[in-house]
Amino acid sequence: MHALIVVSHPLASSLTHRIAHALAEGITRAGSGHTADIADLTREGFDPVFNEHDYAAFMKTAPVPPDVAREQARINHTDALVLVFPVYWWSMPGLLKGWIDRVFSNGWAYEESPEGKVVKKLGHLPVHLVSIGGADRKTFDKHGYHQAWDTQIAHGIFDYCGAPVITNETLFLPDLSTPDDALECARVLGAKIFTASA
Repeated sequence: MHALIVVSHPLASSLTHRIAHALAEGITRAGSGHTADIADLTREGFDPVFNEHDYAAFMKTAPVPPDVAREQARINHTDALVLVFPVYWWSMPGLLKGWIDRVFSNGWAYEESPEGKVVKKLGHLPVHLVSIGGADRKTFDKHGYHQAWDTQIAHGIFDYCGAPVITNETLFLPDLSTPDDALECARVLGAKIFTASA
């Protein structure tokens, strides 16, 4: 099986990127010929700005732009989607949010029927969220950030499209002894990508 790991961090040398690679390592080491590709949104130059062409595609008066069609094709050829990102202001980085805004489009990720019902089109796509938190778990829990996160991202984005969120894990850096501990956690998570279920 194949996983697409989408990483959003401007520095290729960052711990976020190292965690993405450790996840890929865990996936491939798990056996059964599992593979993983890493999509570095910064290096690839993905434009996160939802523009008039995206709006036309949303309204179904034009096809999705070519860069969006390429991303959708890449997801169509994967068995699991893994998003890896640092927590910025208690959410995901703007680049990743813009990628979702543009790629998870009306007609591909979901369909709005003339009767106003939403048809969820990504029930076949397991999603794994791996974020890197600069605050500790106690801070997240105290302020309800995890519940807000689950409501906004897991439910608000992925459940809306029918994509089951299998993993929703934050690696809290202050709670880990060293960056190597975070990498080992990522390897363990990677090894479970194709065995975990909702």
